Amino acid sequence: MGATTVHSSASADGVKVTSAKEQQKDTPRKPSLWQGIVLAAGLAVVATVLGNWLPTVGGPVFAILLGLMIRNTMGMMPVFQPGLVFSSKKVLQWSIIALGFGLSLNQVVQTGLESLWVTLITMAAAFIVAAVLGRMLGVPDKLRTLIGAGTAICGGSAIAAVAPIIKPEEHETAFAISTIFLFNVVAVLVFPFFGHFLNMSDVGFGLWAGTAINDTSSVVAAAYSYSTEAGDYATVVKLTRATFIIPICLFYVFLEVRRQKKEGTGFSITRLIPWFIVWFVVASAVRSTGLLPAELLSVLQFLAKFLMVLALAAIGLSSNMRVMAKAGWQPVVLGLGVWVAVTLTSLAVQQYSGAW
Repeated sequence: MGATTVHSSASADGVKVTSAKEQQKDTPRKPSLWQGIVLAAGLAVVATVLGNWLPTVGGPVFAILLGLMIRNTMGMMPVFQPGLVFSSKKVLQWSIIALGFGLSLNQVVQTGLESLWVTLITMAAAFIVAAVLGRMLGVPDKLRTLIGAGTAICGGSAIAAVAPIIKPEEHETAFAISTIFLFNVVAVLVFPFFGHFLNMSDVGFGLWAGTAINDTSSVVAAAYSYSTEAGDYATVVKLTRATFIIPICLFYVFLEVRRQKKEGTGFSITRLIPWFIVWFVVASAVRSTGLLPAELLSVLQFLAKFLMVLALAAIGLSSNMRVMAKAGWQPVVLGLGVWVAVTLTSLAVQQYSGAW
C-alpha cells in the first residue's frame, strides 16, 4: 500500500488544502552554526588570497572590509547570524590561542629587555591619549578602550583579546578594527620614507616600527622594506610588545570585577577570567620548549592567521554601517590622535637615548 499524498485542492466551501510539499517549501529554514561559519570561511579564503597578493593591506583588512561591503549592500539573512556570532566570539578566541604558538618566550627575552622601556612608554602614551582625547571627543568608553588597546599593543589581536572582557557592541569592535587597520596601511607606506629621511639606523628603524606600528603583518612589511636587519629586529620587538596582551586583559578583568561588585550585580571571577588568554600562555610555553617540530609550528601559525581572518570576516558580515555611522567622525580622529602620539613618543624616546 503506497504512501498517501496530500494534493492541493479546493473543498466544497472554498477552503484551499495545501500540499505537504508546499508546506515544506513555506517553512523557513532553521538557522545553524555551520551556515554562518562556512560563509565567513569562504570570505576568509578570498581575503587571504587578496592579502597575499597585496600584503601592504593584508588579509585581516580585506576580510573586514569585504564583510562590511557585503553586509551593507546585499544584506544578511537571519539564517547566517548564529554562525557569524559564534565565529566573531569563539573562533576569535581560538585564533588568539593559536597565536601563542608563534611566540617563543626564550626568543624574545634579550631583544625584549632592550626594547621594553620604549614599549612601556609608548603604551602609556597610547592609553593616556586614548582616555583624554576620547573623552574630549565624546567617544564611548568601550570604543576608546578598544582603539587605545589596539594602538598600544598589537592592533586587531589586542582588540580581539579585550573585546570579550569588556563586551562592546559588534559595530564598536568593527569600527575599532577598521580604524586601527586604516592607520596600519598608512604606516606601511610612510614609515620607510621617514626612516630614510631621518637617516635612522637599521636597529633604530626596527625599534621604531616595532613599537609604533600596530599589526604584526604591517610591522614586518614596513621593516623588511627598510632592510633585513631592521625587519629581524622589528619582528622580535613586536612579539615582545604582543605579550602585553596578557597583563592588559587581566587588568580589564579586574576592572570588570570591581565594576560589577560596585553595582551590586552578581559576578563570578571564574566567568570573567579570559581563559583563552590562559591557554595563549600555555601555547607560548609549549612553543618555548622546542618540542614541537618546525613544520607543525608553521601549520599552527597559518591556522592562527586564518582563524583571525575568518573571525574578522564574521565581524564585518555582522556589522551594520548605518549603526556605525552614528558614531560619527570622532572615533577616526581618536585613532589618528593615538597613533600619532605613539609614533612621536617612540621617536622622542629614541632621540633622547641616542638609539637611532
